[in-house]
Amino acid sequence: MSENLLFPTSVVGSIPRPAYVLDLIGRDDSASDERGRLMDAAVRSVVAMQECAGLDVVTDGEWRRKSYIGVIAELAHGFELSRNPADGRPWTIVVDRLVPKQPGFIAREVAFLKTITDRQIKATLPAPGLLGERMWDADRSSKAYPTRDAFVRDCVPVLRREVELLRGQGVAIVQIDDPHLCLFVDPEVRRRYDDPDAAAHFAVDMVNETVEGIEGVRTAVHLCRRAGARCRGEADHRGGYEAIIEQLNRLAVDHLTMEFASPGAGDVNIFDMLDERFEIGLGCVACQPGVVDSVDDIVARVELALRHVAPERITLNPDCGFAPGSAAVVNIDEVYAKLKNEVVAARRLREKYGSGYFS
Repeated sequence: MSENLLFPTSVVGSIPRPAYVLDLIGRDDSASDERGRLMDAAVRSVVAMQECAGLDVVTDGEWRRKSYIGVIAELAHGFELSRNPADGRPWTIVVDRLVPKQPGFIAREVAFLKTITDRQIKATLPAPGLLGERMWDADRSSKAYPTRDAFVRDCVPVLRREVELLRGQGVAIVQIDDPHLCLFVDPEVRRRYDDPDAAAHFAVDMVNETVEGIEGVRTAVHLCRRAGARCRGEADHRGGYEAIIEQLNRLAVDHLTMEFASPGAGDVNIFDMLDERFEIGLGCVACQPGVVDSVDDIVARVELALRHVAPERITLNPDCGFAPGSAAVVNIDEVYAKLKNEVVAARRLREKYGSGYFS
């Protein structure tokens, strides 16, 4: 990911948001100069934390977003913002045909980051299939979109335009987050679909259409195994990546970010089945609260993968984002400790497997 650097270090995307940042996000004066100044200061602090830890690739922690999927409502009209009656969390539902707003919400996140850091920058977007899974409701959305797939297809051009703008900003990597695709590793989930393989292929098709033909930027898919859900006590989905290997090899991206620090994520032997064109963002740091992996543990996980993947293909990162959803409660100082250990592990691996650079 970082040019010619072995074992570059990164986060997946989100970083825990302190209470004052959540307050800023919830304020009604979203366009005010004061709110903008305070949010800029907050983002400076989360970038400084990542730089202090020594990361090679940074994000803004997704601190400007109400939610990591709800960002689509910043890019298009047609959504209703409400609360999920099941748990009270913010819920964004499509209720009308999508009409693009002024594009560039995510691109502006990157534009600001470029003024405050010289590290490489990652930008994140939700996958079209994920938006369909979370934001289409049979009762409330069907007048606008009779089927979930119809809504998903309309999300593609909105997201694609944002990828084009991100490329124009010179971002290092655009990552599409797709926990929906990884649901199909779980036998219980597969049983809910008439044709789970076809549904997984559709998710891949929509990702590919989002990035097809866009050159000059590295693209990635985060294959989230719901490690972040365990931060909220929700059920995770177990099963090996073998169930979706055909679909994974069809992804038209450069980089796959995959979980391996969490129980139930499967075996690193899967790398023998993946196309060698993929860089691997290796989930080697647990994101669950209360768990700080030692440097030795992180190195050991990477060395298991090295039995199957060349060193120059591996990036180190946590399993998942550290602040999944608005209800996550994760200590940012604990995250800092995790990231410092990730960086020390990368340095140790560089010393062992090369001078740090490859030709």
